Amino acid sequence: MRLPPLSHHGTDAMILHSPARAALAMLAALLVPDAALAAADPTSAVLPWGDALAAAAQGAGSAVVPVAAAAAMAALARVAGPLRLLVANTLVERLVRNVGDYALNAVAGAVKGRTLTVPLGSAVIAAAVQRAADQAPAWLLREAGGLEGLAEKVFRSLSLEAAADAANTLRPALDAARRGGAPAS
Repeated sequence: MRLPPLSHHGTDAMILHSPARAALAMLAALLVPDAALAAADPTSAVLPWGDALAAAAQGAGSAVVPVAAAAAMAALARVAGPLRLLVANTLVERLVRNVGDYALNAVAGAVKGRTLTVPLGSAVIAAAVQRAADQAPAWLLREAGGLEGLAEKVFRSLSLEAAADAANTLRPALDAARRGGAPAS
């Protein structure tokens, strides 16, 4: 079998005279020279665009993943502060309620729901603060404002008689809690 001679009038001439095909062939030869040269048909070029697309996606992924991770960490940092504050406040309120209920049960004559006298209120506050000092974690006591802050919160949560104030009820309770005993009445 004999091949026809190459001429400028056959399909070869068409490749050379078609500017779009020539530009595409040059682009293919520059980007993927092996694939352009290994084409089975001289009028076509095989471009492995899947490989190029995979490489482009991998490059884009290597740029996008760190940016997305940084954005996620920034969002978490913005949410973590208020969330921590909410959880801490909830735990402090629960601590005040629990040590207050304990103290109302532990002090003779104190009844939940009834108005407490000044000496009885001081005894309840001192017992509540002592219970918190003995049982609560140190970080939770710090969140409550220390023993003084906790005593103030318990003082505000109790139903006390009208004559009770910080000077005659809270201060003796704090002094008694520091000594580790019941306030003198």
